[in-house]
Amino acid sequence: MEAIRLREIRSAKRRATALLFLVAVAFVVVAITTDDEGSAGYLRAGLEAAMVGGLADWFAVVAIFRHPLRLPIPHTAVIVQRKDAFGETLGQFVQQHFLNADTVGERVRAIGVADRASSWVRQRDNARKMAGYAAELAVRLADVVKDDDLLHLAETEVRARLTNLDVAPLAGRLLEVVTEEGRHRELVDSVLRGLDGFLEENETLLRERFIDESPWWVPEVIDDRIFNRLVMGVRAIIRGDTVGGSEELRERIDVVVQRIIDRLEHDDVWRARAEVLKDELLDHPALRTFIESLWADLKETLREQAADDGSALRARLTDVIVSASERFREDEALMARADEVFERGVNAVVETFGDEITRIISSTISQWDGEETAGRLEQLLGRDLQFIRINGTIVGGLAGLAIHGVSDLLG
Repeated sequence: MEAIRLREIRSAKRRATALLFLVAVAFVVVAITTDDEGSAGYLRAGLEAAMVGGLADWFAVVAIFRHPLRLPIPHTAVIVQRKDAFGETLGQFVQQHFLNADTVGERVRAIGVADRASSWVRQRDNARKMAGYAAELAVRLADVVKDDDLLHLAETEVRARLTNLDVAPLAGRLLEVVTEEGRHRELVDSVLRGLDGFLEENETLLRERFIDESPWWVPEVIDDRIFNRLVMGVRAIIRGDTVGGSEELRERIDVVVQRIIDRLEHDDVWRARAEVLKDELLDHPALRTFIESLWADLKETLREQAADDGSALRARLTDVIVSASERFREDEALMARADEVFERGVNAVVETFGDEITRIISSTISQWDGEETAGRLEQLLGRDLQFIRINGTIVGGLAGLAIHGVSDLLG
């Protein structure tokens, strides 16, 4: 972009200089070959004025950026000499005409931030982009947080919450909810089936262990018969093959569970034991290990979900963003309130940092090199200024013709 501007400026300079050169050559030719009478006088006057106008505008344009012909003429190289004052003036101008509550408020109201933002977010592709940004931000925040600090905080919070928690009545109420309407029966059935399967699969191992533990003087045949009777009796009770069967066992389990619930809720001894168990659990190293593994798994899952464009996390975030934007647009009062809050926020920023922005503009320009500043502005404005030279040459010639004509009319 800078190279293109430099080429355009050089081209405009060549055109303006070429026009001035042609006018000068034409003036020399006319001055040598003609006198001041008639139309030749008008032509000569016009060419003289055109040269004056072109030279004057060339001087004026060059004097803005540097000393013409490198001569230290007063009031030339204006930008170089007045750079700091220009920075202060520019900063004040920006503050007075742009960074004020009325201008900013009017512009913010005209933009309609809430309407535009909600319309943009409603488009699913845009919502998907925002979901991606949100997921990536969550990953970065998770990476920024030190694991030790977070784990310490989590451990402290868990300990603080559980320390003041009376766990015994809570456990009793939990068991009471689970056992309502026989919800625990499925669990009991699963446990009994598992126990029956365990006895069947490990019968040989259990038999050997039983015989090893039996007194040496008892014959092995008797040990074997006792073991068979014992295992078969237990399995019969579990499967319900005996009188009353597994149903009687389940009823007894229900009675035991009800006793446990009652003791958890009303027995001080059980409460004290529960508190001791809770304290031992809180002091156990396994608690921190569990929290560490939970946090590590959470971070890894979050990182995988955030990196996958088609992940459930991104899809869910997209749905949430689209749904929220639709509900937001349906509430006109909320949209108006959002615009008002945004306007107040912008005005607060302007009022708080307006002076600082002005100082930043002034200090930034004051740090620039004078020649560098002139060069930057010339790149920005130089092409248009060269057209001023061309216009000055043309207008000067027309003015010369007009003045010569008035002179003739006045005799």
